[in-house]
Amino acid sequence: MITSIHGVTQEPFNRQIKALLPQQKQILDIIKIHSQQGGFSVIVGEPGVGKSVLREHIEQLDNERDVSVASCSRTLHTYRQIVAQIAESFKVDVPEKQLEPTLIRTAFERIRQRKTLYILIDEAHLLDLQVLRKLRLLFEQFPKQHNLILFGQRDLLHYLSLNVNQDIKSRITYSATLMRLNNDDMERYIVKELENVRMGINTFDPAAIELILRSAQGNLRLCRNLCYGSLVEAARETQKIVTITHVNAILVQPHWRTSKELIQQSSS
Repeated sequence: MITSIHGVTQEPFNRQIKALLPQQKQILDIIKIHSQQGGFSVIVGEPGVGKSVLREHIEQLDNERDVSVASCSRTLHTYRQIVAQIAESFKVDVPEKQLEPTLIRTAFERIRQRKTLYILIDEAHLLDLQVLRKLRLLFEQFPKQHNLILFGQRDLLHYLSLNVNQDIKSRITYSATLMRLNNDDMERYIVKELENVRMGINTFDPAAIELILRSAQGNLRLCRNLCYGSLVEAARETQKIVTITHVNAILVQPHWRTSKELIQQSSS
């Protein structure tokens, strides 16, 4: 619908590979450096600030000749199940009892092929700390040219800061917090998304932009969803310009309302 109204081939805010913002690109560059010497990286941030986009870009590195990436996203599992996910991502198929030694051998084989290894664990704040401790011991047997990267919410660093977990925290070689965007950066993001699909930068009128920035409050995912939903509303009316009316049509949906507003609505 959006593509036909605007005469473009791609939809903004809905592309499969999302562009990295400056703070994400800086983190990726540093992660690449740490991967050369046995890195253990922790990337935290509240939901929606861009951790998933960064993780997806690292996963895309697997297409490069000198990189091998294993990714684990189902973290509410036992140690064995998580190791099995990593083995599956590395395309290793062996009996459960042979998982650990086979993974270690595979890691050394990849290094001999001059590859850099990235092991990504998403939603790491949900990991049982004993599972994380076992994973740390496993990856210490890997060759140096790898980087174990934990993505999680800020609680993860709090858990690692407890005295009982100092054995894990002391091995972290790099950590970063993805922050909410300020309004100028958020507006640049919106303009860049429009430019990338060859849509006019005036597709959102000034009042619509102002309301989007105020409602998203620096959260990248909320901004993306609000922009895309507003474009859909405008397209439904065969309008090329998104106005404050279209943005408000999205903001009245229940999931955009605060809990206080929803309680007042249900009691009225």
